[in-house]
Amino acid sequence: MSTGTALEHEGSSGGRLRQHRVRTALWIAVLEVILAALTATVSKVLIIVLGLIAIPIYLIWGKDQRGTIRQVSWIAAASQALAIVAVLLAHFIGLFVLVLAVVFAGIALFLIFADKG
Repeated sequence: MSTGTALEHEGSSGGRLRQHRVRTALWIAVLEVILAALTATVSKVLIIVLGLIAIPIYLIWGKDQRGTIRQVSWIAAASQALAIVAVLLAHFIGLFVLVLAVVFAGIALFLIFADKG
């Protein structure tokens, strides 16, 4: 049984993205958080600015699209929202961001290994 629409078949790139969008968003957030914690190249301000761009783009435009565009904009918005949460928590709690990155990675690994497809 497919969860996609008639226009978004499981075999299409939009259908594949839809199946894996939570996992993809988690991994992107994990990588961003780790880079922000360990390097000066990816700053916390940059993550917040990217979120302030990606989230409204999805809410205003992306959610009304179909297929790949909708899925990519959802992944971008979700990953940035997760990264912003981690950055804000890190600001207030310090090294908690590394623990949060490990939790995100653990959830992503669980989803990968639980995938029967």
